[in-house]
Amino acid sequence: MVRYAKEAENPAKSVKARGFHLRTHFKTSREVAQAIKGMHLRKAQKYLKDVVAKKQIIPMRRFMGGVGRHAQAKAFNTSGSLGAWPKKSATIVLDLLKNAESNAEVKGLEVDSLVVEYIQVNRAPQMRRRTYRAHGRINPFMCSPCHIEMILTETESIVAKEDDDAPKKKSKKKEARARARLGAE
Repeated sequence: MVRYAKEAENPAKSVKARGFHLRTHFKTSREVAQAIKGMHLRKAQKYLKDVVAKKQIIPMRRFMGGVGRHAQAKAFNTSGSLGAWPKKSATIVLDLLKNAESNAEVKGLEVDSLVVEYIQVNRAPQMRRRTYRAHGRINPFMCSPCHIEMILTETESIVAKEDDDAPKKKSKKKEARARARLGAE
């Protein structure tokens, strides 16, 4: 059995999915993971499909060196409207969400009420190639794969909050001002 970095609070109501040595950049995968954290499963799948089609953008918050500014990123509160459409990372995370969905079906959970509770992206060992330079030199040409693990949890249906008829509490200062206004009239 594989050990996850975090265990689910209620294992009966949650499912896991993970991928090792995934051939996609660690930095873009981290940004994709942060973008879908806390989303419902269907909403996250739709969002990532839109990212692949360039209809929505992934906001770049931490690893943003050399990332361009785009108007779609204004919808998110990012500094400088920085964002990108990391197609490869989005499709790999989409495949992991699909795997988690099938795990939930096998487990007998309600797929429409699953929420991405936890998602983590770690660096995997770099893979080595070589590139040929001028004057007969050779430099390393490394790739930065990643490990991704996620836990999706089934949430209960959201209940609307009751409206209380009790009056709101006022501070002593506001009450004194209100009395002073009434006394002045």
